[in-house]
Amino acid sequence: MTRVTEILPAGSWPAADAADVFAADYEGRHRRRMMLSLRSGAKVLLELGHARLLHEGDGLRLDDGRIVRVEAMPEDLMEVTAHDALHLLRLAWHLGNRHLPASIGERCILVRHDHVIADMIHGLGGHVRTVRAPFDPESGAYAGRAGAQAHSHDHGDGHHHSHD
Repeated sequence: MTRVTEILPAGSWPAADAADVFAADYEGRHRRRMMLSLRSGAKVLLELGHARLLHEGDGLRLDDGRIVRVEAMPEDLMEVTAHDALHLLRLAWHLGNRHLPASIGERCILVRHDHVIADMIHGLGGHVRTVRAPFDPESGAYAGRAGAQAHSHDHGDGHHHSHD
């Protein structure tokens, strides 16, 4: 069985060297252990110590030396827009306060479709429209950081988080 031995961050390897492609939506790219079906029909084993998101353009080095390029497939998303930059920043704060995966752009924020979140955005004066696009959200402050220490924090309202 061919295995993934290393994940190469997007931009750190020559994409033209890709021997194959693994294409999946957000859910299919956020894994710890699974058989990945490649575009060629081949299958490779991904086995990581903890779950992580494979990003668009990442390379998966296989035990035989080949590299597989990760591709984010289009999916239904909500495009959140605002009246101005400060309003968009406020909307981003509310989305972040709910710990939602989000792709942050200069003029919009992409999040996965959720009618409750859409209602919240409308209630805050923002605009939501459904789009179909690849979803490659921000990794988060502690994701993939070399030497990052595990930590936890409490919001003071009984809402507690642990990051490692």
